[in-house]
Amino acid sequence: MQDNLYTFYQERIGTLTDELTGLKKRIHLIGSLRLAIVVAAGFTLYFSSTDSKGLAFICLLFALPFIGLMIYHNRLFERRRSVEILIDLNQNELKAIDNDYSAFDGAEEEKDPSHSFSLDLDLFGEHSLFQAINRTVTDLGREKLIEWMKQPANNKEEILNRQDIIRELSSKPEMFQHFYMIGKQNKGKRADKAILNQVSESFDMFTSTIWKVFIWLIPAIWAILLALVLLHALPESSLGIYFAFSLVISYWKSGNIQKIHHQVDQLEHLFSSYADLIHYTEKSSFKCAGLQQLQNAFCNSSCPASKALKELSRHIGALNQRFSAIGVLMNILFMRDTRRAIALEVWKHDYGKEMIQWLDALAEWDAYYSLGQFAFNHPDYSYPTIADSYFKMEGEALGHPLLSREICVKNDINIPQSPSFLIITGANMAGKSTYLRTIGCNFLLACVGLPACAKRLAIYPARLVTSLRTSDSLASNESYFFAELKRIKMIIDRISKGEELFIILDEILKGTNSIDKQKGSIDLLKRFVAEGTCGIIATHDLILGSLENEFPDKVKNYCFEADIVNDKLSFTYKLREGVAKNMNASFLIHQLLNG
Repeated sequence: MQDNLYTFYQERIGTLTDELTGLKKRIHLIGSLRLAIVVAAGFTLYFSSTDSKGLAFICLLFALPFIGLMIYHNRLFERRRSVEILIDLNQNELKAIDNDYSAFDGAEEEKDPSHSFSLDLDLFGEHSLFQAINRTVTDLGREKLIEWMKQPANNKEEILNRQDIIRELSSKPEMFQHFYMIGKQNKGKRADKAILNQVSESFDMFTSTIWKVFIWLIPAIWAILLALVLLHALPESSLGIYFAFSLVISYWKSGNIQKIHHQVDQLEHLFSSYADLIHYTEKSSFKCAGLQQLQNAFCNSSCPASKALKELSRHIGALNQRFSAIGVLMNILFMRDTRRAIALEVWKHDYGKEMIQWLDALAEWDAYYSLGQFAFNHPDYSYPTIADSYFKMEGEALGHPLLSREICVKNDINIPQSPSFLIITGANMAGKSTYLRTIGCNFLLACVGLPACAKRLAIYPARLVTSLRTSDSLASNESYFFAELKRIKMIIDRISKGEELFIILDEILKGTNSIDKQKGSIDLLKRFVAEGTCGIIATHDLILGSLENEFPDKVKNYCFEADIVNDKLSFTYKLREGVAKNMNASFLIHQLLNG
């Protein structure tokens, strides 16, 4: 499977590189032809003795092919940019296969120790799960993907619907790449949801009929006056008087126009990019009902979403030119600013409410393409089955999705029902923490709708809560122990409220002495079992293994052993039943002290 992936990306890079070479040659040729036309036109005009009409004809003769070549030249540059984006993408995906995600955004700013699991599972930042998945090309899509990963679905139907969507998109890698290229080619200004919501709201500043009359009356009077002046029916001074009048009328409502312009300033390219992305989605065909439903979100009005957003982009672009010399002149002659402000008001009245729906749908498309690409890059992963009742997590050969395939050791998990708690004992460095993160990451992938790094997996989509990396905080004057207690209290409070949780804990109550730690850990696990909660805890305290005797149907012991053979320490990183027998701290100290 991996060989097929390498082949796919290498062939894409080869094909695109060949196209890029051809484009560069054509760009050079067209550039040379344009230069030749300019030189030929110069020589012709210099040595020509014809009259003004002849000179005009010569200029036109050379100008037409020059303009044609210029338009073609620009198209070649645009295509070159597209091909370069696609080459970079395929090269970066090749690196991603080998677990190098550095080319992609990891949302470093989303690291949050207070979140239920994100910091513990390396969800954000460098070499994070989000970085491995994220291929979004809009801020809206990025926010949507972050939301899905921080708040994974806990509804079976929603997860199964996402699985169907991801399955189909993962079979269309060329479609994803084209979508990605469009988005990267026309990024535009960044805009958060609040700004876009504001843009969707109607202004109602030019509702008066008089302004709708003025935008036609002012240019009509200009035409009449010019005609009368040319016919010598009026003096030229009348144009100056009317110019002053037009100036006053044109800028009478400049304050209101400025408010409108402030809301949409520099968003021209952003909406143009959104329109291009939506247009590509509108014209594509899909089999999955979920994708068809998302596609229909762009067609719920009298005008296709892409066409309406292109129109909005043109209105904004025209308003952005209001301070240029030509913009001022056009405003005085045709009341261009007022005309565009009215057009924006009309657009918002017609499409403002629908725009938010369109952008929400676009955000989902963008996020889904990322999920589909992740599934395409992991053909050996399997889509989990989703259980109907709390709780279940049963899987075979689970691996950590961020570990290299060459070093990733896979293990099983078996939590068949509620209440069930796994106690994982073992020596330092034997693999306990990695196993916990493996379970947490695959559980998260399953709830997002993605295939999991497992041969087989079945889960119930409970709320995931972890405590693996609790740390002290100098900023908030919190000790390690207090921070850990806060985490545990949060878990207990949520259980008390009736939340269905899946809990993953690593060496709890490390901030106190051994006896106190043991008693507290045992009491906590008994509370979890009594509440009917499911989860996993890793610990060095072998005494916790005695709980299996007290709750044989609810608690199960597993371990990661450190094998000492011929005075040498080794690890298999394979999960075994029972309580750990070998601890390696004393052995390692002995080795250090004795050389």
